[in-house]
Amino acid sequence: MQIKVKLIEDNIQQFEFIDQKSNWIDLRSAQTIEFKKGEFQLIPLGFSMQLPDGYEANILPRSSTFKNFGLIQTNGMGVIDSSYCGDEDYWFFPALAMRDSVVKKGERICQFRIIESMEKVEFITVKVLGNDNRGGHGSTGIK
Repeated sequence: MQIKVKLIEDNIQQFEFIDQKSNWIDLRSAQTIEFKKGEFQLIPLGFSMQLPDGYEANILPRSSTFKNFGLIQTNGMGVIDSSYCGDEDYWFFPALAMRDSVVKKGERICQFRIIESMEKVEFITVKVLGNDNRGGHGSTGIK
């Protein structure tokens, strides 16, 4: 699969497979960003991308993002669909600082993978589903 990518700065290596065994691609901060505890900022990742039709990208923090920077991704998981593909549709990592921190330009901050989009779904309203109940929210493992 070939994907068009527009870098904001041509000299940045933005994408990195660490060991070629992972299904996730690490992304780097395109700028040095200083955070104060409790502050929210969008960390620019330095590129826009044209995903193929029928695909989307899921963005999550790296396992070391909180340990190294004290940052939490504010939307839980970023989802970018194939329609977000304009020259200025740049990717960002939305971060909330739990302590004062600095993310330097070029540091690996998050990761993404490209997956097929969910097929079209039609919801049908019914009065009864006709299945056994599991026992309510949080009930797995109680019995």
